Amino acid sequence: MKGLVTKSTGSWYQVLDQGTGRFFEARIRGKFKLIKTRLTNPLAVGDKVEFSLEQDDVAWITRIEPRKNYLIRKSVNLSKEAHIIASNIDVACFIYTLIHPETSLGFLDRFLACCEAYNIKPLILFNKMDILNDAARELVEETEALYQNIGYQTLEISSYSKLNLDTLQDIIKDQVSVFFGHSGSGKSTLVNALQPDLNLKTSEISSSQLKGKHTTTFAQMHFWEFGGSVIDTPGVREFAMIDVQKEEIQHYFPEIFRVGRACKFHNCMHINEPKCAVLQQLETGEIEETRYATYLKLMEEAEEINAQ
Repeated sequence: MKGLVTKSTGSWYQVLDQGTGRFFEARIRGKFKLIKTRLTNPLAVGDKVEFSLEQDDVAWITRIEPRKNYLIRKSVNLSKEAHIIASNIDVACFIYTLIHPETSLGFLDRFLACCEAYNIKPLILFNKMDILNDAARELVEETEALYQNIGYQTLEISSYSKLNLDTLQDIIKDQVSVFFGHSGSGKSTLVNALQPDLNLKTSEISSSQLKGKHTTTFAQMHFWEFGGSVIDTPGVREFAMIDVQKEEIQHYFPEIFRVGRACKFHNCMHINEPKCAVLQQLETGEIEETRYATYLKLMEEAEEINAQ
């Protein structure tokens, strides 16, 4: 029988039988090791699996199909262990809030780099536009223009004024989407605004509860009435790129990779090499300093992890 993992609570899973539409409580039979990284969870919401039914309608998952993509977070800082947040994603929506809470551009850039690394379409949602004054709106518009110029899709939204929710619905219709953002950024409120009968709790897991090597992470897929689904996940403090060499990082920053083709040396790392086109554009402001700072940080982390 073929199924879709729609909920993960650690040792137990919920599987949707794609033939009958029934949901079953499920467990794993056998060991799954699909990527080189040591994983804290062998299965994730969004995984397509094969399973068999036994007494009391308990499903045993026997096989997992290859993943199209996945997003992961580090289990411990600079650890090779990782936790898969979700898999087989069509659109990953990042909820950016300028205030209440303030979202750092570094966090956004990590998210975008992970989407590039694992071939996931990102969408940047500038949320809570209804509470911003004119100066704050202008700052959001400047930030939005920066990412649009790189090539990313953006949308200004508000769950309360319903700003552009129809447009968002059109984008994620019939897609498997995931909403990410800091605790308090309005992720659950947005889900409820799009489909009120889901009635998700709007309080989110605090960052302090996400610390630790053996953190239990609960994730669940909800199905939209207008078609498609959303994977609801607890707050994520940090995205990770595991099993990545530092030389590869520039591939995940489109503007750096694009400009880097004009560097004198084909293997230029854009740090202190002569006649580096990236460093030249950094000086002129054509490449954003915050983006470049995240690029350097990710290279440094990749080097440290691979040295372990």
